[in-house]
Formats: sequence, C-alpha cells, structure tokens
Amino acid sequence: MEFKHIPVMLEPCMELLGLDRHPDGVFVDGTLGGGGHTQEILSRTRGKVLGIDRDWEALRAAGERLAPFGDRFVPLHGNYANIASLLHEAGYDSMDGMLMDLGVSSYQLDNPERGFSFHTDAPLDMRMDQDQPLTAREIVNTWSAAEITRILRDYSEEKWAARIAQIICEHRAQKPLETTGDLVACVDAAIPKKVRMQDNGHSARRTFQALRIAVNDELDPLKKALEDMVELLNPGGHLAVLTFHSLEDRIVKQTFRRLANPCTCPPKIPVCICGKKPVVRVLGGGGVKPDAEEVERNPRARSAMLRGCEKLETQG
Repeated sequence: MEFKHIPVMLEPCMELLGLDRHPDGVFVDGTLGGGGHTQEILSRTRGKVLGIDRDWEALRAAGERLAPFGDRFVPLHGNYANIASLLHEAGYDSMDGMLMDLGVSSYQLDNPERGFSFHTDAPLDMRMDQDQPLTAREIVNTWSAAEITRILRDYSEEKWAARIAQIICEHRAQKPLETTGDLVACVDAAIPKKVRMQDNGHSARRTFQALRIAVNDELDPLKKALEDMVELLNPGGHLAVLTFHSLEDRIVKQTFRRLANPCTCPPKIPVCICGKKPVVRVLGGGGVKPDAEEVERNPRARSAMLRGCEKLETQG
C-alpha cells in the first residue's frame, strides 16, 4: 500500500516555525510520517531536517520522497520522547526549530493491516512501532475490566467506559477479541442504539482513540518531551505542535503557559522573589485552527489545533 500523506495546516506550521530566522538551521520533525512537512522545510531553507518516526514504513516512504535533498535529510528511527539521545546519536546537541504532528497518519488509518480504523475489519494491532510487543489485542484480552475502564475514561472521556469494559470481558470469556470488528461489536452492544444514533461520529471512535493512546503510550511522556525539546532549542528557535484531541492539546497548552510564566510566588506578593524566569514566549495566541477550506479539502484536519512557542535568550 502506498504511503499517502496530506500534511495538515502546512502553511500555518511553516509560519509558526519561523524558517526565515534560521535559513541554514537544523530542524527536527518529531513525527515524520510521510514527510510532507519536512519536504516543505527543506524546500524553504538551506538547512537540515532530522526526521523522527517510530514507524519503519513511514521512514522508508519519507526516505524515497526526500531523496532529492540528499544528506540534508537525516532519518531517525525512534520516539520523540527520546529527543535528546536521538539528537546526540545523530551528532547534534541543539536545534533551531522543531515540529510535532501528533495525529495518526492517513496511511496508518487507511491501511487495514494496522488496525487503527473502526471502518474496516482488521487484526487488533494499533502499534505505531511494529517492533514493540504491546498490541490492542493484548489489552482487550488480558487487562482487567478496571484497567480497561480507566484507559477509556482517561484517554477518551468515554461516558460508557465501564459498560464497554464489561461487554469486552464477557465477550473474551467466550472467545478472544481478534479483530477491530469484534471490538466495534462490543461497543455497539454496550451503548444503547438511541445514544449511538445521536453520537457525533462513530460510537467506537473514542474507544479506538483510548486504545491507540494506551498501546503507544502517547500522553504520559508528552509533558517531559515538550520540556526537553524547549531545552534543546537554540535561543530564538520555535517549537510548533499539532494536536488532534483535547487531551494532547491540554498538555501542550499548559506546558507552554507554565514555561512562559514559571513564577511560583503567591499572587499577593507585588514583586517576584522565586527567581524563576520565563523560558519561552507563547506564539499564536490561543492556538490556530484550520480554515474551512482546508477542512473541506482534508476532513481529518477538522479537529487540529496548532500551538507554538519561542525559546527566549538565557537571562543572567
């Protein structure tokens, strides 16, 4: 299957990265995917891009797409959560800008073998890194009802979490869940038809999101990873992050705000005495959303939110 990639909010991402400030800079694409954003960075600068992805198929496809740029593109297999060690292994100790697109790629969603989509019946996999052992099949067939309920509530805010977990456990007591179709059937059995008919989108969407996050450990490392990225930015460098659901966006927003205003002094104290100085300046106000034209062209962009920050000069 061809690795198709439609980069979301391409122009706003390029603007937020501030490429013109570092025409010969070192940039990092922390979620390479098909390489659409990286291709644009390489086309608009004379610098290098280190492209990180957990998915070997994404690295292969991006490598072919970006071959004309020669050694200006450096592919790195790994997780953005390990950004410091990945940069070090590639011979760098800092960067001039970084982009993160935290959405699942169109290729992963559309490839039935990967098990990300509830629209086609496929093995329950959902791994972004095919080398890792944990799959969605293992979670639904071996984790306790309490654990499944927790991830459904914490990772997708699913109101019917306990009921879905109960139905999953009843199903596996008779026969293991093997496919995405088995999981969809459990969700349909757990949620009343009247509620499913009123749902904005497929009723299994939240369950699939929660399992995907759990399988790939998407949320827990994000806060520290953002802090590490800012630490690695050169002064004046920009970090741009695209999120696609409120849980990720909340972490990004709160982390940027805290780094921009780290003061821990009580509100009533007129002068700061804690000594903590701002590390970044938040860019783009309250975040940037795709315009109507892009959503019509690429419906998967509708839930996107773009936020950014600029690393400030170190203050003595």
